[in-house]
Amino acid sequence: MVWISGKLCVLVSTFLFITLVSCTNNNPSTKKTYIIQVDKWAKPEEFSDHKQWYSSMIKSVASTPEKEEDTDNDRMLYAYQTAFHGVAAQLSEEEVEMLQEQNGVVAVFPEIVYQLHTTRSPKFLGLEREDGMHVDSHKISDHDVIVGVLDTGIWPESPSFNDSSMRQVPAHWKGTCDVGRGFTKHHCNRKIVGARVFYRGYEAAAGKINEQEEYKSPRDQDGHGTHTAATVAGAPVLGANLLGYAYGTARGMATGARIAAYKVCWVGGCFSSDILSAVDQAVADGVNVLSISLGGGVSSYHRDSLSIAAFGAMEKGVFVSCSAGNGGPDPISLTNVSPWVTTVGASTMDRDFPATIKLGTGKYLTGASLYKGRINLSTKKQYPLIYHGSNSTIPTPSSMCLEGTLGRSAAGKIVICDRGISPRVEKGQVVKNAGGVGMILSNTAANGEELVADCHLLPAIAVGETEGKTIKHYVTTSRNATATLAFLGTKLGIRPSPVVAAFSSRGPNILSLEILKPDLVAPGVNILAAWTGDLGPSSLPTDHRRTKFNILSGTSMSCPHVSGIAALLKSKHPDWSPAAIKSALMTTAYIHGNNQNPLIDASTARPSSPYDHGAGHVNPVKALDPGLIYDIGAQDYFDFLCTQGLEPSQLVVFEKFSNRTCRHSLRNPGDLNYPAISVVFPETANVTSVTLRRTVTNVGPPNSSYHAVISPLKGAVLKVEPARLNFNSRLQKLSYKITFTTKSRQTAPEFGSLIWNDGLHRVRSPIIITWLPPV
Repeated sequence: MVWISGKLCVLVSTFLFITLVSCTNNNPSTKKTYIIQVDKWAKPEEFSDHKQWYSSMIKSVASTPEKEEDTDNDRMLYAYQTAFHGVAAQLSEEEVEMLQEQNGVVAVFPEIVYQLHTTRSPKFLGLEREDGMHVDSHKISDHDVIVGVLDTGIWPESPSFNDSSMRQVPAHWKGTCDVGRGFTKHHCNRKIVGARVFYRGYEAAAGKINEQEEYKSPRDQDGHGTHTAATVAGAPVLGANLLGYAYGTARGMATGARIAAYKVCWVGGCFSSDILSAVDQAVADGVNVLSISLGGGVSSYHRDSLSIAAFGAMEKGVFVSCSAGNGGPDPISLTNVSPWVTTVGASTMDRDFPATIKLGTGKYLTGASLYKGRINLSTKKQYPLIYHGSNSTIPTPSSMCLEGTLGRSAAGKIVICDRGISPRVEKGQVVKNAGGVGMILSNTAANGEELVADCHLLPAIAVGETEGKTIKHYVTTSRNATATLAFLGTKLGIRPSPVVAAFSSRGPNILSLEILKPDLVAPGVNILAAWTGDLGPSSLPTDHRRTKFNILSGTSMSCPHVSGIAALLKSKHPDWSPAAIKSALMTTAYIHGNNQNPLIDASTARPSSPYDHGAGHVNPVKALDPGLIYDIGAQDYFDFLCTQGLEPSQLVVFEKFSNRTCRHSLRNPGDLNYPAISVVFPETANVTSVTLRRTVTNVGPPNSSYHAVISPLKGAVLKVEPARLNFNSRLQKLSYKITFTTKSRQTAPEFGSLIWNDGLHRVRSPIIITWLPPV
């Protein structure tokens, strides 16, 4: 834990997340960063531009500067002008109260700290054919799709960002490359077409960046941003691997797309004012897709600055993909739940990194590991095995191998460590520092049987909860327990796969039960992609190994998969809206694994539900030709917001580009033309029937006839009218309604599906029915 100025305590965890905890006092005169949204049309004529007007606003409420250098210009951190209109400034609570009374001020948001939610996947997803060709390899138009990645920056020397196959940067691109320590203009090329930094909000909260210890430039020393950018659109790299693991060709989802890196995350976190400025700038630069692998909890739609900025980006035609979060398997753990954002959960692939544990009894147990080091344990020898816990299911500091809890008892032994509190690789470092020769990392109930492989600094193997209990029982009931560890490399063809990751955040969407979240899942476990040259693969400061690629897990990894696939769809269908792209992704997603059985939840080893996997697992090849799409425009989303009980003063934050009004076109929130169909029966048992409406657009053959197929449900009878949709032209729109009639109110949500089938396309919408309990 690092203390900054005695006022902010910053807990820096692994590359998968960074959390900042505010410890500031509550003095109303203390200045903090606030984001002020304004009505751009309210600018008085005496001001030549909006920035001058914003500056005047801040000056009019500013108290006497405490320091000579504390000027009004210093107070104003950013002026937002594209996806969001307003300013970020340092103000006291008293000044904020005065500012809110000023004409043109729409809303004020306090600064929020966001968290980073942190190969074979192209072939697993069907993007790489058996002959080695990629489905986008012949598409010149791919080169004009630009994906903005908001993250920790980029390591430009990575071979994943080679631009040798790229043509000139499109003329419409307005982005640029910021320069700073370790980053010059020549680090950008025809693959990395933009690289910008945003740090004013971070510095306002945490103090000036130490430029000797951190790159105040687009260069990435964390690795997270390089990994996500390469997953989106990395160029093919033959022989990519991590210390021999996952050997093969690494490539992004859209190898022909271009990357614009927006560095918004620093050692102390990712701040909302910086993120907002990056979104605003990215849209102005001309990105087609935004990939945002971070989140900051759930706030009401009108209080979520990222949600509001994403709405503005959507209005400009930009597809926004966000990670769902790593809060699973707890329910209602999602972030980024706005319907105009595509929310991505994480799943496994059919690749594993097996390792075995041989106990002194001769029994073999299987786990996973990415260990590759100079120190190896002999498979012909047994080593003492210890566990600093008990048979209790509640982990203790010593059972979790937290810093300073092991003592000399670990010397020369293999130590069992429970997951929790500290990063997985850090536990191995603690064992190593205590003289241990190896580690068995045991899942607890929170992780179930999910195995996440790590690049440890000593021989170490992760095991599921069941295997962990077996090993711990052996240790606690044997006087001289022993074991040895062996590492088996890379294994393909794992069944079942995909499996929903235990850490992947779950629904339902607490803001609106009528909007299914997550939208879908994509590969997010043990993903190989490019890595920074400044940090070892474990991300520990004591790790002096350097690799060009690393294997990471998290919804941070699944999000860029969908961002890259969205870029592919945009290149093939440049006229598609963000909602059309999302619809194609959702209605073609699959819900059965490679063993033909329903997708499994790693935390329970039982079938997952739409609250876990959304519409299903992304299927990019099918998404390129979905047959039908559910399109949604900005006004439609606004009409949805009108059903959410928001006051006019709250709705106005979504009126950036036009003075929208509620058309009252939706009878209830479930009438939004969303690809998933969620119906909510109210608390009163008097309401036994609810009808929802949808409109589909034909993007397949002009003459097409689709018939409806509905899965039977226990609690309700479903009726679709009409039951057949006959199209006679491309882009023709037809509407239908689906009526839900209760036959037996259920105590838990019920899940089903509606499929429109023309013999070539299966356009599938998940169905969720919720009966609210009587008051």
